[in-house]
Amino acid sequence: MQLPFEKTLIIIPTYNEIDNIEKMVRTLFSLYPELSLLIIEDGSPDGTAKVVKSLMTEFKNLFMIERTGKLGLGTAYITGFRWALEKDYDYVFEMDCDFSHDPKQIPDLLEAALTNDLVIGSRYINGIRIINWPFRRLLLSYCASIYTRTITGIPIFDTTGGFKCFKKSALLSLDFDRIISNGYSFQLELNYKIWSKGLKINEVPIIFYERRDGQSKMGGGIILEAIFAVFRLRIKKMLGSL
Repeated sequence: MQLPFEKTLIIIPTYNEIDNIEKMVRTLFSLYPELSLLIIEDGSPDGTAKVVKSLMTEFKNLFMIERTGKLGLGTAYITGFRWALEKDYDYVFEMDCDFSHDPKQIPDLLEAALTNDLVIGSRYINGIRIINWPFRRLLLSYCASIYTRTITGIPIFDTTGGFKCFKKSALLSLDFDRIISNGYSFQLELNYKIWSKGLKINEVPIIFYERRDGQSKMGGGIILEAIFAVFRLRIKKMLGSL
């Protein structure tokens, strides 16, 4: 099947990704030379931006937005979404820089996005597909997803996964100014809002790999943050202010 890579944008937020950024850029363009890649760079002191700038002279579809300071995952993606809509991309990916999301699985999500508004690369559908996570972290994440489905009713197994493909229709349905989350609960909020609007969401099984290089940005409070966000979103929906 011929996939619309020329109308596809991948957004990757970066902070101190000097160990991964060049390898990721070269991997993506070697596999899919027609797609576009936007780096949202949050003032990394390790020189990540300098590497991206040097690569931009080699790859015409590589772009970067530099921000001053570490402003958060949610605002990074919202900045990228606005840029994507301005440039009229039809399919927009969220993806990590650390190879926890396998670039070779991009076609799986893109193909599913042809007939869905949002496609989530799921770590938990058809079994648990996570490599090299400590058992405690795995158990906490999995139970948080069960809890989220129970409270909200959303029929998604991986509610906080960060490997996703949005069709333009899904992004247009969102009011970016009313998004309240900025950490990893941001993923849950987008899923919930898109689902609440009656748009079509599908999950595609992926294998998630713990980062191999660089320092993890996953702190112990991130999943707990997502758990508390469930209540806020549920209450907002009940009050009609979602």
